[in-house]
Amino acid sequence: MNATTFDTLKTTRDLEAAGIERRHAEAIAEGMRDAAIADRDEFATKADLAGLEARIDARLEALEGRMYRALWIQGGAIVAILTALRFLPI
Repeated sequence: MNATTFDTLKTTRDLEAAGIERRHAEAIAEGMRDAAIADRDEFATKADLAGLEARIDARLEALEGRMYRALWIQGGAIVAILTALRFLPI
């Protein structure tokens, strides 16, 4: 992941130009920089998303297999019940 950059000098100058005292402008700029880079390790990368997509695809395939298996079992049970009902004396 690319490093997040934040130009504190430019921000400080912009804040000073807006009428904020230099020491306050520097403190605000530092706070903004800290906030901009605080949780960069928590951001998902393209590789993270690709891995997640692969795991989801694998789980969906497994679920699909279980669903088809259940469908065949239910179909077989229905055929067996209907066949049994046909030969039972009523």
